[in-house]
Amino acid sequence: MTTKPTYQIISVIDYASLEYDPNELEPIPDGMEQSPAILRIFQILDAHLKSIYPREGVFVDSHTTVCYNPDNLNNRVLPDLYFAFDVDPQAIRRRKLYLPWEAGKPPDFALEIGSESTLQNDMGHKRDLYAQIGISEYWRFDPTGGTYYNQPLTGEQLINGTYQPSQLTTEPDGILKGYSPALKRYLCWHDGMTELYDPETNTYHLNLEQALDEVSAERTARQEAEEALGAQLAGRREAEARIRQLEEELERRRTES
Repeated sequence: MTTKPTYQIISVIDYASLEYDPNELEPIPDGMEQSPAILRIFQILDAHLKSIYPREGVFVDSHTTVCYNPDNLNNRVLPDLYFAFDVDPQAIRRRKLYLPWEAGKPPDFALEIGSESTLQNDMGHKRDLYAQIGISEYWRFDPTGGTYYNQPLTGEQLINGTYQPSQLTTEPDGILKGYSPALKRYLCWHDGMTELYDPETNTYHLNLEQALDEVSAERTARQEAEEALGAQLAGRREAEARIRQLEEELERRRTES
């Protein structure tokens, strides 16, 4: 990871003058189909990235605007999910647009979730734009297993301005995996759900729901252990009290005799 560049504001933005293409920026008819997959992968990636990189140096977002022409901010695209390392996330958010020429770099990673209304754009126009912008990795995830993108998972690396396919493998566990250099993890397709696999620990990252379940289970186990310990201590106190009673009774009888 390099030193975070200083955010450089190039010009004043007249937000009211921006034109919004309803075909690009309005909610799509099948967005509800995409949202569970987007939410899951966002939770997993956000937690992972902020655990290995300084929180103030990584920008992660979903379905917000990336511009690619400094002379015309109406030339823009909305990834389902994208992130950038070594940037100033707060400065980016204050500008309300991701401007690569001000942030100091393009995003490092973009991911699209397949749907009927977006598949042609994701595999064509958006793909070309991401290469033009200079996004190093482009991934497509198809929750249906291939109905939209013809395969469950596709990863591509930008090499000399052209996307080249990443190698995918199906492991003995049946999960389709592709290595992401940006994530330093394998992005996976498993029964229509996204997973993130750590080859060093041979484990899958938890999403928010799983992490909360694990915390809840640990809290329950701790509470049960504390209750068991409390019962044990109470039993010991009762035993000690009984021993004192017997000792006092024995002493009383000795005194009387």
